[in-house]
Amino acid sequence: MAKKKIEKNEINRESHISKGNVLDDLGFSPEMSAVVKMKSELFDKLITIIEKKKITPRTLEKILDKPQPRISELLNGKISKLSIEKLLEYLERLGGQVSISIKVKKVA
Repeated sequence: MAKKKIEKNEINRESHISKGNVLDDLGFSPEMSAVVKMKSELFDKLITIIEKKKITPRTLEKILDKPQPRISELLNGKISKLSIEKLLEYLERLGGQVSISIKVKKVA
């Protein structure tokens, strides 16, 4: 009988059971988790618009009135430096329209 070769990382790999939300798993507070999730969704829509309209970084500099280093950070996903307000402003300048939906959790 041939033995299956076990990969080194298979032996020492720890398992982790997710709570269903990576931000919760990382220890973010519910409030911070909501902010990060909203910024991520806004960023995703922003990138979708940029790609759909085929906007070049140089054109983006002019539309958003930001220097090249800030545009590079934006395009590389460094949204930690951006506020929700700034992302909303960028979406507006690119022709996006934002709609917010709020759900109230049932309290036990």
